[in-house]
Amino acid sequence: MVEQAMVIAIASFMIAFILASLVEYWVHRIMHWYPQGAGARHLDHHRRNEGQGVVWEFLDYIKGTILVMVPMFLVSLPVGLGWFLGALAFAAFSAYAHQLQHENPLKCFWMKMPVHYVHHKYGQWNHNFGLAVDWWDHVFGTYKATDWIDEMELSRPQKGYTELRWF
Repeated sequence: MVEQAMVIAIASFMIAFILASLVEYWVHRIMHWYPQGAGARHLDHHRRNEGQGVVWEFLDYIKGTILVMVPMFLVSLPVGLGWFLGALAFAAFSAYAHQLQHENPLKCFWMKMPVHYVHHKYGQWNHNFGLAVDWWDHVFGTYKATDWIDEMELSRPQKGYTELRWF
């Protein structure tokens, strides 16, 4: 019984993590369709080209997803716990990845190209919508490979994975 509950919780975690990445992709893409309305704050983000800090990004992501994080507890405790933790883990990973791409994109080892950084650097309004992962850009045909490592990138002082703005 405990083993079955653990398998259910792990499966729920993985589904929530993957689904959260899909939602993030589409929310970002939709903000580009309506930059003056729903995407006004996002438009300002493009003008400033900086993250808010990992903690503030995380809190924004949680505010946007709390309504879909909790109801799965109505299905069962293992489903609810796995789902909640999967969504929470993705929000934390995405907040970190977003800030890292703005401050130290060479450290994004899990992607061939830091899509969010390239999206900003080259004004790719119709490409590279992923923040934490590039999966959905590949799936939906919005991935645009770009030769992004130039002299500016190579001359940046290399910082560690935790040396970024947290607040």
